[in-house]
Amino acid sequence: MASTEPRYQIVHFDDISPVRCPCGQARRAFADAEESPGTVHRTEITAEARPHYHGRLTETYFILDCGEGASMELDGRLLPVRKGSCILIPPGVVHRAVGTMTVLIIVVPKFDPEDEVIVEG
Repeated sequence: MASTEPRYQIVHFDDISPVRCPCGQARRAFADAEESPGTVHRTEITAEARPHYHGRLTETYFILDCGEGASMELDGRLLPVRKGSCILIPPGVVHRAVGTMTVLIIVVPKFDPEDEVIVEG
């Protein structure tokens, strides 16, 4: 007999409780989905984002919205971003957002807070 359980998941980010992260507040989806190789985060980035890197995670940032003059600092280089920008951040790249923005972040493999290293100034 075939299972009646759906093989898909639908989330609404507003229904996910936010957690603090080096960038601001993240709402993380699909951590419990066995079929998913990664997680998807909608993150509200604040002006005080802290430089950090990941030892084994790759992050892809898609800028949903941002304030004027927003940028990303990647390995010490400050690069301007705008709504619609997409940035691939491999393991080991020190990064932080500068300015306010809302970002969709795809993390592969699944996000692990133990893999996040804050870089103290």
